[in-house]
Amino acid sequence: MLKSQQAAFAAIGPDKHWNQAHEATVKVITAGLVELGLLRGDVGELIESEAYKMFYMHRAGHWLGMDVHDVGEYKVGGEWRVLEVGMTLTVEPGIYISPDNLDVAKKWRGIGVRIEDDVVVTRQGCEILSGGVPKTVAEIEALMAAAQEQVV
Repeated sequence: MLKSQQAAFAAIGPDKHWNQAHEATVKVITAGLVELGLLRGDVGELIESEAYKMFYMHRAGHWLGMDVHDVGEYKVGGEWRVLEVGMTLTVEPGIYISPDNLDVAKKWRGIGVRIEDDVVVTRQGCEILSGGVPKTVAEIEALMAAAQEQVV
């Protein structure tokens, strides 16, 4: 999931359109689903047929403002809205595997993984406002180990 989020960050910036970050997450997530054996086939064809939506059924994010889900159009005149410096949005790719999905191995059923951050569009791309939160395996394990030491 982290790779898909990083791909989204790279797709955010002024003069890029709203959907580019989502498209980036779809590519990475679909390839990951194939790698895990949750989907089978050509990644491009799976994207075109939207086969990934069985696991990734939402958009990569939404506007963020005065309310958690801020109002605002994602398309203007039928075209994806172009991002501008100062716009604030979330980047929150995730996959969800239904516990009732008999098409996947039992070990995957009932699992959901999502990673969320808030970003603001800058001249250089985007600033991750929640960037201090641990996200890598190493960072999370270090945090858990430190917490365990405090308990003992």
